[in-house]
Amino acid sequence: MNATRKVRAARLKMHGKPLHIMEAELPEPREGEVLVELLFGGVNPVDRYVAEGRVAADRMLPRTLGGEASGTVEGRRVLVSGEGLGSLRDGVWAEAAVVPRTAVIDLPDGVEPHHAAAMGIAGLTAWEVVHEFGKVTAEDRVLVLGAAGGVGTIIVSLARSIGATVWGQAASPEKADVIEQMGAARAIVTGPDELVRIVAELEPTIVFDPLGDGFLPASIDALAIHGRIVNFGTSAGADARFNLQALYRKGLSLLGYAGGQLGRERRRAGLEQTLGALRDGSLRVHVDDVLPLEDVNEAFRRLVERKVRGKLILDLRR
Repeated sequence: MNATRKVRAARLKMHGKPLHIMEAELPEPREGEVLVELLFGGVNPVDRYVAEGRVAADRMLPRTLGGEASGTVEGRRVLVSGEGLGSLRDGVWAEAAVVPRTAVIDLPDGVEPHHAAAMGIAGLTAWEVVHEFGKVTAEDRVLVLGAAGGVGTIIVSLARSIGATVWGQAASPEKADVIEQMGAARAIVTGPDELVRIVAELEPTIVFDPLGDGFLPASIDALAIHGRIVNFGTSAGADARFNLQALYRKGLSLLGYAGGQLGRERRRAGLEQTLGALRDGSLRVHVDDVLPLEDVNEAFRRLVERKVRGKLILDLRR
């Protein structure tokens, strides 16, 4: 590779400011690194947190953002994610990138690159919380909060493929249809105040919660005896007050998922399982829109205004 090759990339120059689409120079791959020709990139809330300086604020600027993408390495179709891409080092919202070899996983036959681009963060999170943390079975009655989001839609599909009864919550009625399209028996539109009353019929055995705030105490009140909550985010608020007696008298389990704490081997194994589930159809992803790279700031705006149903994908060649 010519060390002076330049590629178009979405670069963070200052925290809290729009990203710049500009040329970036690619270095020669060092030992343990490979050059990936990139195709599609997934957009996630954590990318926005990085852009705002809420994550990895002390790392180099400018740098390319993006923590997950699909592409090719020497003609092989691959998923690229992990290893601090976009936060600790240059990311993958670019036409090409030099990345650690350990961040690259071959795609199974039959997996579309624009779907694979959503698996490195959202897909892996959904797989882990459903199978490894929640241990969902066909006997479970599942409530998915924020079920129209990038992770929530995938959780709905995974839990339904296991045979569980699944309900999904959304904050606005225009998101209800996608929840049912992903396999939920019922989509409910409510905030935390009415949640307990509305889901009384379901009496969930497990709640998947990316919201926090008032949704956590409401989930505790709504759960069946010996139920469990898997929390993996706080998009509604990081502080929650709840009655401990309500937790221990029902024998509930409150589990926290931290994707950043997964070791390299477990992460890789989880991604291989996630891609396998995508290939066989037990995991489905709803792509809300595919935007050109130059519209990355529009993608952030939609996330902030909660106008996304499922996943936003960037076409890194446009």
